[in-house]
This record gives sequence, structure tokens and C-alpha cells, in this order.
Amino acid sequence: MSDSLLARKYFDGIYIPAGLIILGTIIVRREWTPYAVIAAIALGSLKYFNNLPKKVLKPDAFQEFELKEKTVISHNVAIYRFALPSHNSVLGLPIGQHISIGAAIEQPDGSTKEIVRSYTPISGDHQPGYFDLLIKSYPTGNISKHMASLAVGQSIRVKGPKGAFVYTPNMVRHFGMIAGGTGITPMLQVVRAIIRGRAAGDTTQVDLIFANVTPQDILLKEDLDTLVAEDKGFRVHYVLDKPPAGWSGGVGYVTADMITRWLPKPADDVKILLCGPPPMISGLKKTTEALGFKKARPVSKLEDQVFAF
Repeated sequence: MSDSLLARKYFDGIYIPAGLIILGTIIVRREWTPYAVIAAIALGSLKYFNNLPKKVLKPDAFQEFELKEKTVISHNVAIYRFALPSHNSVLGLPIGQHISIGAAIEQPDGSTKEIVRSYTPISGDHQPGYFDLLIKSYPTGNISKHMASLAVGQSIRVKGPKGAFVYTPNMVRHFGMIAGGTGITPMLQVVRAIIRGRAAGDTTQVDLIFANVTPQDILLKEDLDTLVAEDKGFRVHYVLDKPPAGWSGGVGYVTADMITRWLPKPADDVKILLCGPPPMISGLKKTTEALGFKKARPVSKLEDQVFAF
């Protein structure tokens, strides 16, 4: 998140004003120059620290964030952009973790019940001032249906960070990822962090199996394909349950053969990440164990070889 101290904004906002203070003092009253230097340093430091990213998430308290923009992707999928308190605010969400969204949802009997669900933003702390959520709404969903009903200007309640997984550069040699539907969001978060970290020496390889029903259900396909084209260390393998004629990707459910063919083999420096519908995750935990990966726990821990979000 840190910028180079030679960035244009520092010249315009700090160095040039500080230089003008000192130069003006030399011209008007040279003997006051030491005081001008002290004043310039103090004002520059204050401006620098005021412009540092400010983390806003609180793990034990909900906060309200206003919906600024809604981009409809399909009849039941949209990207929701929420404003943070200032242009240099960030959520402060470690890569691999998620947030909790809470809302009072009306129940069939007319009462209201506090419902909380977890979501992973598709934006990151390298994008200050806002955060984006990709959400698929379901007719029987609680929070997802509530989100679909939101109008620009309305707010949601958020707290966090949550989750046992935190990505650190080169934590493994190779990730194998399997995502179903909206389970792509934590995978995309990790992949983008890896690719952003290439210049700093992140060499992590990633192979992602992304399973959906039809081509229209493949969320963020354009983004994924762009990342594949940009980075030779990232590959995506699409699987469809109902493929169109001429489909060249995988067909049906994610199988042991697909995992063997596309994902890294079991090794101490390999980790498998899973995210998708519960029945899919349950089946994949058994499949990966049968292929020689260490048995996945009911609730995943960071050190696990097979980690389910």
C-alpha cells in the first residue's frame, strides 16, 4: 500500500510547499531560516501522516457503509461499491480474510431476525476510498436478497476481519484452487495479491479450477482471462455442468481426474484452496484425501494442506 516517496503527490503536496516556505524565509528574513526548516518539516510530516491509509474495520463492532454504485452483471448478480469514510480509508482486510454483513431480516411469521453472512470483497486495500462486493442473490437468500433490494444511498452494516486464512508472499510454491460460483471471490483476492507481488519477488504458481453450470454463470471471466494473459504463473481451467456445443473445457462436476490433470501434486510446499457450495466442498475434501493430500479438517486452519474458506 506504500507509495514511493518520489511519487508526484509528495512533490506537489509536501516537497514543493516546504521548499517555498524555506525559500521565502531566506528572501525575507534569512536569520529565520532554521525556524522555517523546522516548520516545513513539521507541516510536511503532518500532511504525510494524514495521507497515510486509515484502516476502518472493527472486528467487534458493526459499522455502516453507504452504497455508492451498483453494477448489474446479470439478472441475479451485481457488483456493489460501498464508500469508505475518506479518500484514503481502506478496510484493513488481510488477503484471504472476509467481512461479516449483518441485517435485520423479516421472517415469514412477521418477526425480524438478525442475520449475518460472510463475504469476500473483490477489491483490496490497494484501492482506497471504497470496497466492492460481488453478490449473487437467491430467492431464498437472506442477506443476498437484502443486498439486491438496496438502492444507492442506503447502507449496510459490516464488521471484520474474519477468517483463518491470511496470505503471505511465497507461503507455498504452488496453489491449487477449486471454486464454484461466487466461491471465486476469495480466490481472486489471493490471485490478484500474488500478481501484484511479482515485482517484489512473489513466485507463487496458481492453477484454478472454476466450476459453473453454464457459460453465462462464469463470474468475472473477463477479469480472470485478463490476469491469465498478463501472468504466466496463473492458469484457469473452466468446468461446466451444462456446456454448449464445441466446449473445450471440463464437463460435469470437478473430478479426481481433473484435479490430477490440472492441479499440483501433493507436496509439503503445495496447498489446495476450496470455496463453493457446501455439498461441493464436502465431496472435494474426500476426493483430495483420496489423491494423497492430507485430510481436511471440518473447520480449516491456516496450516492445513487443504483449506476450505
